[in-house]
Amino acid sequence: MRKIIDVQDDLIPKLKLIAAIENSSVKKVIEEAVAFYIDYKRENRLQQLSAEQKEDLAFMFLLKDIEVTETITKEELFNS
Repeated sequence: MRKIIDVQDDLIPKLKLIAAIENSSVKKVIEEAVAFYIDYKRENRLQQLSAEQKEDLAFMFLLKDIEVTETITKEELFNS
């Protein structure tokens, strides 16, 4: 997906230098920086969750992977 973004003029030479050092393109450097920032924020947010919130999140991920083709009755669920 193509998006036009405004980059501060003083950052462009720095991005070009980083790209040259890493033998990459400015576009790739920006993409990697954005991906790093998203991962950092996600990790930071996970660390701020309480233990109960982490359990809820893990339970949600488990429920997401469950096959919904098999059903059980309410009695079977609560008598287990």
